[in-house]
Amino acid sequence: MGVPSFQRQRKRWSSLVPIFAAIVVVAEIAFLSRMDMAKSSDFVQHWTNSFYLPYSSSADDLPLPFPEFNPLDSEQRRCEERLKREDDIPYSRDFTKDPVFISGVDEDWSSCSVGCKFGVAADNKPDAALGLPRDPNIAAVLRSMESSHYYAENNIDHARRKGFNIIMTTSLSSDVPVGYFSWAEYDIMAPMRPKTEDPIAAAFISNCGARNFRLQALSMLEKMDVKIGSYGSCHQNLGGNVNKVLTLRRYKFSLAFENSNEEDYVTEKFFQSLVAGAVPVVIGAPNIQDFAPSDDSILHIKSLDDVPLIAQKMKYLASNPEAFNHLLRWKYEGPSDSFKALLDMAAVHSSCRLCIHIATMIHQKEESNPQFRNRSCKCQSSKGTVYHLYVRERGRFKMESIFLRSDKLSLEELEAAVLQKFQSRNHTPIWKKERPESIRSNEYKIYRIYPVGMTQRQALYSFRFKDNAELVKYIESTPCAKLEAIFV
Repeated sequence: MGVPSFQRQRKRWSSLVPIFAAIVVVAEIAFLSRMDMAKSSDFVQHWTNSFYLPYSSSADDLPLPFPEFNPLDSEQRRCEERLKREDDIPYSRDFTKDPVFISGVDEDWSSCSVGCKFGVAADNKPDAALGLPRDPNIAAVLRSMESSHYYAENNIDHARRKGFNIIMTTSLSSDVPVGYFSWAEYDIMAPMRPKTEDPIAAAFISNCGARNFRLQALSMLEKMDVKIGSYGSCHQNLGGNVNKVLTLRRYKFSLAFENSNEEDYVTEKFFQSLVAGAVPVVIGAPNIQDFAPSDDSILHIKSLDDVPLIAQKMKYLASNPEAFNHLLRWKYEGPSDSFKALLDMAAVHSSCRLCIHIATMIHQKEESNPQFRNRSCKCQSSKGTVYHLYVRERGRFKMESIFLRSDKLSLEELEAAVLQKFQSRNHTPIWKKERPESIRSNEYKIYRIYPVGMTQRQALYSFRFKDNAELVKYIESTPCAKLEAIFV
């Protein structure tokens, strides 16, 4: 039996469909040649596939609509790819193979985000040395946690004049701060214990020759009927070798009296008080509020003139549980973002932060060479200029690329771009393992963004891009600007 004519005709059309599809594909490619190739390819592939889908009367089986095509987005992506290719110039020194080397006591910092080694090696010239080296080409590092009121060389200006290139002190204005605070060392979120002692405050003062008014203040408080259990050798009225934190837990107040009133000089006296849940009554750093876990969690005696008022407050709070508990609510609600941002700094050891600081300086010096200075750092598109910026988390060394377009150049867009970049990498904040579990979260936000090279005092307290105009001016005047972010 012969093949029916309609079947022969259908067979001929079926054999022509691939040829017809190929012709259309070629036409489409020619038509889309000036558009983004990646998008065009997807478009044409989808269009071509529709010729080979089996016929179905079900709407669910029909080909999907063509993907939305935005040539402006594609144009920006090409800008970004070009900038990343042209601006990411390799540095001459690879710190994974040639780590930062610091002359001093052997320390193993294999966990540091940059190659970091301490020790002595006759065949390896160090990048820096603890102390003043004979070779002026080796950076001199001063590291001390003592007050400059007792050790004048710890004053930053004094240390610079003496020849130290890198300063590591308790001052947040030093190059690499070395504070007494740390989530790992102090269990700051430890639960409260009943306040069982009759004296409302405890004191542990052993240096009776302090260069401030702390002993006079102690005497004045006692004369104003503030009962104090004094365990130190100064004004001692209670003896015995006791555990300081366990003892403080039984008291409502802790007299956290430092031996000098110096900015940022805040020692274990203060942080042990927070661990114990005893309200700190502070004599010491004039900026002690920067170290407080909440706005109204401490009492500060700035001068002897404040003592009568503080004595009155202590007695009132001691007899009013609701008012007293208000000062310690941070133990239940969590400390402020500013407190977390401060303590999170210590999640990276100061020795590792020193290596990051030195490696950053080495890169900055190389960036003065022509191949870096001639980077484009921006690209023109029909929607505006695309700027190439670099950002890293504080405590890490590696920089990540982000891109901002001039029509969306704002503080809000900057923060959004930084968050999107790090979240897309499934980034784990550097403080994740250090923070107490009660205030540890999988969510994080930006606390500060600031130019790389600023001190922690500037980054935490004094620097801000005051408005979008200032941000625009900075980015336009700083090609391939490098920024650092603090996440909380």
